[in-house]
Amino acid sequence: MEAFVQDFLRQHGPTLCVDIGSGTQDALLARPGLESHNWPRFVLPAPARMVAQRIRELTLLRRPVWLYGGNMGGGFGQAVREHVAAGLPLASTLAASRALHDREEVVRKMGVTLSEQCPPGHVPLFLGDYAPEFWASLLRHAGLPLPHLVLAAAQDHGESAQGNRIGRMQHWTRLLEQSGKPEDWLLTTVPQPLTRLRALQDRTGGPVADTGTSVLLGALSEPEVMDRSYRQGITIVNVGNGHTVAALVYQGCVRGLYEHHTGMRTREELLADLDQFRKTWLPAEVVRASGGHGTAFAPPCEEAGGYEPTYLLGPQRDILAGQGKFLDPCGDMMQAGSLGLLWGWARRQAQC
Repeated sequence: MEAFVQDFLRQHGPTLCVDIGSGTQDALLARPGLESHNWPRFVLPAPARMVAQRIRELTLLRRPVWLYGGNMGGGFGQAVREHVAAGLPLASTLAASRALHDREEVVRKMGVTLSEQCPPGHVPLFLGDYAPEFWASLLRHAGLPLPHLVLAAAQDHGESAQGNRIGRMQHWTRLLEQSGKPEDWLLTTVPQPLTRLRALQDRTGGPVADTGTSVLLGALSEPEVMDRSYRQGITIVNVGNGHTVAALVYQGCVRGLYEHHTGMRTREELLADLDQFRKTWLPAEVVRASGGHGTAFAPPCEEAGGYEPTYLLGPQRDILAGQGKFLDPCGDMMQAGSLGLLWGWARRQAQC
């Protein structure tokens, strides 16, 4: 790990980095004075999966549920529908209901009752992407120090009158217009439409980022990848459990972004998309028409070339086996996002 990261840790102390996906939450506790390979690491079920499991348990027990807390990943929506379909009451505070949908009327149509107090007989269930007490308990039981700083990432579709897919790509476009450096996409002040990241930062107190940013930074933390980007344009692809995000990178700066749902593209379809994406010929509307989020591009950069060198990450990257080099930043692909948060934030502080 580069010297500026160790310098950062000596100044700031133990730093917990948490990358929250749809399937897992991947975390590492970066500790000053330890080699990066000795940092404790965790791969745990995503918080939304744990919420879904608890709702299904309560459905089997025929118990009404009351959701409280705040916005988080909505991967438990199907469990909510199953609970209501079983004829069981389910209520939620307004803040917690944002995890299901930004619009109240949509939440109500799901059969969810909005209530700021726990109705009689309901079992309360807390919603949140990050629970400080959970991590404090886990670290204490493992004999590890509590963090002085928490860096966290989650995917935020954003609240938009035009729909969350368009809103999300508008956010990516704004980031590209402000800075091509992905380390600048670590947010200390979260824009109003990014309700999930705002709720996450309320719990962590530290900088937050989209998971697309964190994994991109994890890839660039590999010296080979960053160095290659200074010689020619490269493509970085993260094939996640829920979403596939690709980036065109030249000289450490992002020149284009692509996002689709992993389960909605075959290998052949994804390869065709990436081919058009590298040529910047893939309009956002075409991606949305096939069920994806879209594309966003910086102004053309002819000296970058065709972005042929490709680096692959993500738990579903075997879909693209043979189409690029598999990356394992710091020897652990599942920690690419967590490592990227640390590397990106330390790099940014070193440049200040």
